[in-house]
Amino acid sequence: MTDTRQQLIDYIAAEAVFHGDFTLTSGKKATYYVDLRRVSLDHRVAPLIGQVMLDLIQDIPDVAAVGGLTMGADPIASAVLHQGVARGAKYDAFVVRKEPKDHGRGRQVEGPDLDGKRVIVLEDTSTTGGSPLAAIEALLKVGAIIAGVAVVVDRATGAREIIEAAGYPYFAAISLEDLGLS
Repeated sequence: MTDTRQQLIDYIAAEAVFHGDFTLTSGKKATYYVDLRRVSLDHRVAPLIGQVMLDLIQDIPDVAAVGGLTMGADPIASAVLHQGVARGAKYDAFVVRKEPKDHGRGRQVEGPDLDGKRVIVLEDTSTTGGSPLAAIEALLKVGAIIAGVAVVVDRATGAREIIEAAGYPYFAAISLEDLGLS
């Protein structure tokens, strides 16, 4: 394990894991909640997220851009873009709206032209796989080629199986075991 990855795990465990009674996106109940926005928008942690996610996706060939469904994926994509530049990588970022805009150009996918380009769909924490699949649906409409789905924290609640059953590779940087939650 890299020092950077361990630092990220430590920040998430200390500042983004909450214990109590929570209802997840799936409707299921949980005794803990991982709120990555607590750290993905933190100046100390965002660079770590970018570095760890770059390490996770670096061997996936010909990826032009990273992003996902707003809001969870936005700071992750930004971190990857900025840390990528620092490493000499050329990943653009994109944002997928939940619905197309009802004004202007009416776009659902914002950012560079993705037609014919390989992309990685990002997610902060993955529970059901619904957000990445919604992003994928919009990305396919603009001609993007899905190279995979990459998440910062996998909750081990079936998202991997759902994404892979849909035909997409699934990559997770941090597990519940890493956070002492399994």
